[in-house]
Amino acid sequence: MIEVLETGPLVTVQDRGRFGYAHLGVPRAGALDAPAAALANRVVGNGPGAAVLEVLLGGLVLRTDAGCWVAVTGAAGRGRAEWLPAGAELRIDRPATGLRSYVAVAGGIAVEPVLGSRSTDTLAWVGPPRVVAGARLPVGEPAREPAAFDTPRPPRTGPLRLVPGPRDDWFTDDALGVLCGSPYLVDADSNRVGMRLDGPPLTRRRDGELPSEGMVLGAVQVPPTGRPVVLLADHPPTGGYPVIGVVHPDDLWQCAQLRPGEQVTFRRAPRPPAAAATR
Repeated sequence: MIEVLETGPLVTVQDRGRFGYAHLGVPRAGALDAPAAALANRVVGNGPGAAVLEVLLGGLVLRTDAGCWVAVTGAAGRGRAEWLPAGAELRIDRPATGLRSYVAVAGGIAVEPVLGSRSTDTLAWVGPPRVVAGARLPVGEPAREPAAFDTPRPPRTGPLRLVPGPRDDWFTDDALGVLCGSPYLVDADSNRVGMRLDGPPLTRRRDGELPSEGMVLGAVQVPPTGRPVVLLADHPPTGGYPVIGVVHPDDLWQCAQLRPGEQVTFRRAPRPPAAAATR
């Protein structure tokens, strides 16, 4: 067992997400910084689907009742396995940069899965409850020894690659140029559902709203204010605002680590081939 002594603004259990339930209105959830969560699992010897703790802005203090290997990645992490003796405490302080840190324990966080996943969805609160002080979290059996070393993902910060569509025809001809040519700031109302941006509004050429249609991870919705919203892991399965483009999946981890007030830019990317888009 892992005992939770203190928490910061938000701590949740996350794995790779909950798939196949969008038709029932259930979001996918899952770790926002997927590469950081995957790295934490690899270095402690877990499989890729093991559950970790996602920690917003630090403040987490844990104590274990048995010795175990742990790893911290993301905003506050060093990306290597560390031995935590029985009765010892692990403290995740507020990171100097970034927002979200990931804590993996050898064996994974073994809370009861809901609809096939241990991820917590903060839109409808499907899945395990948020992690609070006093919680006791079960740990699974380690699968293998921790890795002696690992090669973390190279940092690829910079403009978010944006694939136009599917509703870019709802906007004026210059809208994509405005979006990809202007800096935007992360709004304080951003969360796991979406990253809200403040900057030059995007102008529509059509009035009215779309009938609700399916949304995907990374979709850039534009509400009537003209200010874009990048949909993240807890996004609703459907929406009625037009989507001007979709952020490349390899760039989405940056959205997990951008703080309110930090700058975001976009770069137009080519549409994928039709065959690749249907896979």
